[in-house]
Amino acid sequence: MNLPESPPPPFQRAMESLRTVRMRAEVNLDEAPAPQRLAPHAVAMTAEVLLRGDEVGSGRFVVLHNPDGHDAWDGTFRVVTFARASLDLEMATDPMVTEVGWAWLMESLAHHDAAYHSPSGTVTRVSSESFGAMSDRPSTAELEVRASWTPQYEELGPHLAAWADLLCTAAGLPPVPAGVVPLTASRRPLS
Repeated sequence: MNLPESPPPPFQRAMESLRTVRMRAEVNLDEAPAPQRLAPHAVAMTAEVLLRGDEVGSGRFVVLHNPDGHDAWDGTFRVVTFARASLDLEMATDPMVTEVGWAWLMESLAHHDAAYHSPSGTVTRVSSESFGAMSDRPSTAELEVRASWTPQYEELGPHLAAWADLLCTAAGLPPVPAGVVPLTASRRPLS
């Protein structure tokens, strides 16, 4: 009988650092099924940003770990993220909105001292207008940020906190003032 091997110590330390992150009350974080084929060890989380009971943003945060390293990652860990938020229709027409979305991510990583290298990603604006029998639906717009980067250290808590800040910023929530500790949101513990 083959017993599942326990995760290596670097992955265990990384998971422990994720457990220490405090989310804003508006962020509901849950563990999700992790991708199985991308790395020997992985964990995934999903989040919803709720404002007055309405979802205004959502996303996914995935940590991949290959103890042997991966040439494309230039390291043994890779963080892969997705963030989506509703966008004001006027803002969606701004030609700079995609650059702003990427800047929000870079600023969040810097703000949380989340050391990284080899970032890559895309920022997409999606606008929808309904026609015909659906013409009574309002026009909508969303911003999607898909990004990945290689953390320089096993301490991944700052990376999770930066991603959560990106979600909140994209969803239009004001930043938490310096020195203010956010109320903890509901979340399931990482296994």
